[in-house]
This record gives sequence, structure tokens and C-alpha cells, in this order.
Amino acid sequence: MPEQTPERLSARRILALVADPDTFAELPPPARQSRPDGPLGWQGYDASRARAAERTGEEESVVVGTARVEGTAAVLIAFEFGFLGGSLGERTGDRLEAAYVHARAHRLPVVPLVATGGSRMQEGMLALSQLQRVARQSALTREAGLPQIAVLRDPTTGGGWATLGAGADVVLALPGAQVGFAGSRVRPPDADPAAYTAQAQLAAGAVDAVVPLAELRTVLGLWLRLLTAPATDPADPPAALGATGLPDAGLPDTGLPTTGLPDTGLPTTGLPTTGLPATGWEAVRRARAPQRPRAHAYLDAYFTRRVALVGDRCGGADPDGMLCGFGERNGRTIAFAAQTGAATRPAGYRTAARLIRLADRLDIPVLTLVDTPGAANDADAERQGAGAAIAELFGEVAAARMPITTLVIGEGGSGGALALAAPGNTWATPDSYFSVIAPELAAAILKRPPEEVEATADQLRIRPQDLVELGVVRGIVTPLP
Repeated sequence: MPEQTPERLSARRILALVADPDTFAELPPPARQSRPDGPLGWQGYDASRARAAERTGEEESVVVGTARVEGTAAVLIAFEFGFLGGSLGERTGDRLEAAYVHARAHRLPVVPLVATGGSRMQEGMLALSQLQRVARQSALTREAGLPQIAVLRDPTTGGGWATLGAGADVVLALPGAQVGFAGSRVRPPDADPAAYTAQAQLAAGAVDAVVPLAELRTVLGLWLRLLTAPATDPADPPAALGATGLPDAGLPDTGLPTTGLPDTGLPTTGLPTTGLPATGWEAVRRARAPQRPRAHAYLDAYFTRRVALVGDRCGGADPDGMLCGFGERNGRTIAFAAQTGAATRPAGYRTAARLIRLADRLDIPVLTLVDTPGAANDADAERQGAGAAIAELFGEVAAARMPITTLVIGEGGSGGALALAAPGNTWATPDSYFSVIAPELAAAILKRPPEEVEATADQLRIRPQDLVELGVVRGIVTPLP
């Protein structure tokens, strides 16, 4: 069944749904001298504006002001789609600029509640140039270390999507909202309308979450709280979660991929449940054990609540291989990027790089969890820029000002794992390994028979205790008593 078009709420209605009761205070609109029928002298433009004002009760296509959302103060920008399609003109630009200036002056996050068809035809290029003005204000606000969280309503198209929407740090969308650069009247006649939806943009990595209207205030309030309350100390490494000593119940078999690894016929059962691995191959077997806790379990144990940052903003997402977001621990915020045990795809590395850039700008420390047999190496991964994506993440980790703490919770497969690891602040669990390459592949490269894989694993010195001795990791974390 096709998704129903959502109700097009007025600016005042969406503000009432998002803001805490009796907290919204509208900012006074900047004064601008009127010109008959606008800057182009477009015949009938004044009359159109007058009709729009009478119909909506608004004088322009945006309403801006300050409010609290679940207790956190913010600047809210609400578009009124009933006013000339929520289009941007010179006066709209005046109000948007004033909102961002106020946000920087008072150190407040900015929340655009977007519903627009784009730039206003009756003002021509002067209307289109407002996008540059908005982009400049957004950039200054970003440089000031203030978060911007966009909420996409129906519709969000044209320049409004390409600046206030897609240019935000975090992008939330209402179910069924039309979202895309091309509006419905300017798309190719054979364009698939399903591609211009909030859900499609989520799948393409351009939206972080699709949020039901009834949950919007709660979700938006949580995001605002997390992005404005950073922890002041580096993240402490999580405690190990019992690993292979845990029973199978409640720990699903994740079906770890083994693409690219030769079948050696070596055993994968009969694992010890305590202590450190006696051999390199035992370390590998314990890290690959289906019952070993994965990233979700570690994040659940570490944070009291968390939100997900989804997508690389380049057309891709890797929700099965990389979990990114912000979580609350001891009342303060820590960012996280966690591999899930699968081969990490290029979009996953780019999403993690995006997470670290944002956390660094907002002065939020970062926790990373390493757990991958390696980077995805299929033909699609190469076409999607695997090397460039991994290089980008290496660069962001190396350049980060805020402290990054890493815990290896399972497989540490080559550069695809190392890209997420903090130099000088990486820890390991007893059920993990870190290797220059998987032992099976090392044996294959060395032209050794399968029966020599175990000996090769020992030669690589990949056990947690080997990594400590080699100075690759700082120490081994243990389960809490």
C-alpha cells in the first residue's frame, strides 16, 4: 500500500507540537523597505503576498524564535508552506539570517522545521541568492561549535533541502514527507516518485531517522540534549561482557561473513570460557564465536540511552556493518562508532568519519568498537571508493582534537579495523585478536597448506596478551565482578 501523504501542518502548529508549552518566543522580523510588486516589479506579486498573509495569518514564509524542547533551549525556524509554498525570498533570508545570528550570540542550537518548495519565482535570482546567504550563516554557526538539527516536513525540496535540510548536522524526517532536490513539477516525467521520499533518503544515507509526528518532540529533545551536554573526560573503555562464557540464550548467531577466507576445515567449537587464549588460533576462534557479544550488547551496557547517526551523505549507508551515534553515560554525552562483526563497507567508513568530525566540532569525546574481519573487498566496494573511504577515516582519527578511546571486542582484521582504532588508546577484550591479515589469508599468501594456518596464527602474534607486549594495545579489559 502506498504511503499516505502526511498532513501539512502550519508553522504555528508544528511549533506547538515541538516546543515545550509556553516557551516559544518569536524573534522580531528585521525591517526591509517595501518595493511595489517586489524587487523585479512582478505584476500581481503584492496581491499574492496579501492573499497568502490573509490565508495563513503570517507575514512571511518562516516563523523564527526561541523555545525549549524537552528542556533544552534552541532557536526554531518553522516554514509556513501555506505562504507561497514556503518559498524563500529576500525577506525570508532576512529572518533566517536573524535566527542564526541570535543563535550564535546566545550559544543556542538551531532547528529548522522545513517545508518548502524552493526559491520564490517572483523575486528571480535575488530569491535564489538567499541560498548563499543561508549557507554562510549555517557555516558560521558550524564554526561556532553549535549543532544544527533539521526536521523535514512535507514537502522539502529545492534549495531549502539543499541548504537548511541536507546541510544540517543531523537530519530527521516525518513519515511520508516528500524530500528531494527536484520538486514534483520539475522532475523528469518518468521519475520514480518513491525515490523522493523520506524513507528513500534514509536508505540513501541522507537522513538519520524517520520519526513519527507523535514522537518528534521526544526524539528531537533527546538529540538536542545529547549534542549540547558533552562529557568532559575521555571515554573509559567498556568492560568485557563475559564473551564466550555467556550462554547461547539471548545471543543470536550473527552469521559472520567469511567471504575471502579459505575453508581450512579447522574446528570452531569447544572454546574455553575463561582466561586468555593459549594460542593465536584460539584467539581467532573465540573472536569468531557466534555467541560472543557484539556491538549492540556493548552499547546497551555502556549507555543509558542513545541515538543513531545514519548514512554517509554520499548516497550510502551501512547499518549492518557500522553503528554510529551519540549516547548518554553518567549524564553526559559520548559519541560512538562501532563495527558489528561484518565486513565494513565504504559507506560505513564514511559515516564513522562524519561522526568523528561532528563530535570533534561539538567537543564530544568518542568511543570506537573494533570488530570486523576486514573491509568489504567485493567489486561494488571498490566502485564505491573503499580505499578513499578508509583513508578519510584514518585522517579523521589522526586529526581529531577530542580524545578517542577504542576497544577491540572481536575481530581486528587488517587496515579495515585499524582505521577505527585510536593510536595510543586502544584496548582489547580477552575474546579478540588484531592482525595484519587473517591467518587463513596470510597462509595463502605465503603458499602454505591449510594445516599450517594454526601455526601461522601463532607466528603473527595476534592474541590480546601479544598485542599488549608489542605495545599495540594499552591493556586487556575484563568483565565486571
